[in-house]
Amino acid sequence: MLARLPLYMRLVRLDKPIGSLLLLWPTLNALWIASDGRPSLMLLVIFAIGTLLMRSAGCAINDYADRDFDKHVKRTAERPITSGKIRAWEAVALAAALALVAFLLILPLNTLTKELSMFALFVAGSYPFMKRFLAIPQAYLGIAFGFGIPMAFAAVQDHVPMLAWIMLMANVFWSIAYDTEYAMVDCDDDIKIGIRTSALTFGRFDVAAVMLCYAVYLAIYVGIGLSLGFGWAYWLGWFGAAACAVYHYALIRNRDRMACFAAFRHNNWLGGVLFAGIALYYALMR
Repeated sequence: MLARLPLYMRLVRLDKPIGSLLLLWPTLNALWIASDGRPSLMLLVIFAIGTLLMRSAGCAINDYADRDFDKHVKRTAERPITSGKIRAWEAVALAAALALVAFLLILPLNTLTKELSMFALFVAGSYPFMKRFLAIPQAYLGIAFGFGIPMAFAAVQDHVPMLAWIMLMANVFWSIAYDTEYAMVDCDDDIKIGIRTSALTFGRFDVAAVMLCYAVYLAIYVGIGLSLGFGWAYWLGWFGAAACAVYHYALIRNRDRMACFAAFRHNNWLGGVLFAGIALYYALMR
């Protein structure tokens, strides 16, 4: 079992934390806003660990669902299931175990948070199969990656205000932007194997679509900042996030594979800078 541990770590992408961070930043945004900048340590620990566990479970299910496709893509051909180093049932068992631990973490929280977690589990588990049917599965991914937002509001306030759903909608547009950049890396392979992605759906308008999604995401956060009366610290973070989006355009405009992948990874900074602005604003209010 210990000898196989590195394979399991690769399966759940512990060697690639970017996915966990893309889930974590919007969740932290929600925790800070829901609690007026004073989230409890217990909630921070629960949501941070829960985010890591659910992202890991999602990766295991994703590789299980894509095991017959990944072998045809150079970038994914050596993943543990596709390469035969891990059996398919092991991935399902590991995903179930991780999801169970994540649920145990939220047992101290209120009933509404637990109920929302059931829907979050369904979306996370079903997303890998949506690539067979949806023209823009990245929108579904945005719901999966952003459902920590309504859960955070529920955990803090015991209800989910409209603001939470607006933030979730913003996250959908952000997810379409960064995951389209990711999908642009594999366009040629995805055409061959029949996987549907936003990069293929947008076609020659892929770069424009990415930038439009960034614009909508940032515009929604303009509305949030204005409606909540955020000060200069927040806007400093917002402009930092906007600068990241402009930088991404410089990376993806020529559709170079490695540059598109670099843009995808750089979204960690975009999300982190925006959260930093929110956290700094509340810190200066005290």
